[in-house]
Amino acid sequence: MTSPQPVTARPDAAQPPPPPPPPARPRGERARTLPPGAARPSAVAAAAVLLLVTLMAAFPAPFIALLTHDTGRCELADSRIGPSLSHPFGFDVQGCDYLAQTVRGSRPSLVIGLAVTAGALALSVLLGLLAGFYGGWVDSLVSRTADVFFGLPFVLGATVVLVAFPDHGLGAMTLVLVVLGWTTMTRVMRAQVIGVKDADYVQAARSTGAGSARLMLRHVLPNAVTPVVVVAMLGVGSVISGEATLDFLGVGLQYPALSWGLELNAAQAYFLDFPHLLVFPALFLSATVLSFMVLGDAVRDVCDPRLR
Repeated sequence: MTSPQPVTARPDAAQPPPPPPPPARPRGERARTLPPGAARPSAVAAAAVLLLVTLMAAFPAPFIALLTHDTGRCELADSRIGPSLSHPFGFDVQGCDYLAQTVRGSRPSLVIGLAVTAGALALSVLLGLLAGFYGGWVDSLVSRTADVFFGLPFVLGATVVLVAFPDHGLGAMTLVLVVLGWTTMTRVMRAQVIGVKDADYVQAARSTGAGSARLMLRHVLPNAVTPVVVVAMLGVGSVISGEATLDFLGVGLQYPALSWGLELNAAQAYFLDFPHLLVFPALFLSATVLSFMVLGDAVRDVCDPRLR
């Protein structure tokens, strides 16, 4: 008997059909693949509020012309008159249109908040980078100095220092708040640099003969600075509220300057009889501070690799 021959498939035999393509994901599911916080409604609303406040600070005249009938003059006869259709925020103690004054007061608060944050961020990145990269006595000097400043209460320390300045202008306020506001970001930057400087790609660059400056600027800094920027973003609101507190206490900006803190200071004696004097600048201040915090939270979620 002959053994059976193996059956081979004919080349022209029908092949099984390819599997169908996976169904398209619905729009909502695709949106969930975005970084957390990128499309959060609260973050979008916070960004819109901050954009509006920034435009008011940069171009107050169009907003004033659009929202109120401000003549540019202050009449004592109109002092503390309440809101009306032609003057939605009423008048302040000096008889000035209160909406116009509140819009103009956004500029110093926003400028100081952003300038202090930018200055403290630059100082923190520099000191934290040097302390974390070199270690030794550099690290000890920066860390002990940060400990000393960290022990100073923010508002109380600023109050004590500002009293020594004869002119409490924007420059003095910014300088004092930068000096008192760099410690937390420096600690974060130092910790990040310590974790990055021994990474494989840094060691590989060092083995090729890269110097310390190149290692810090090209390899360590870009991979360590993101958490510090997030902390800075979260701190803008705190700086603005601190500036308003100093103005309210009378050690910050001085009249005839305009700011939300000064408006709150002038309104405290009249709150029970004329509540609009305190309510409107407080609403602007609270909305701005809260928006910075919400937007900072969203930026943190986007930048946190554990949430991706």
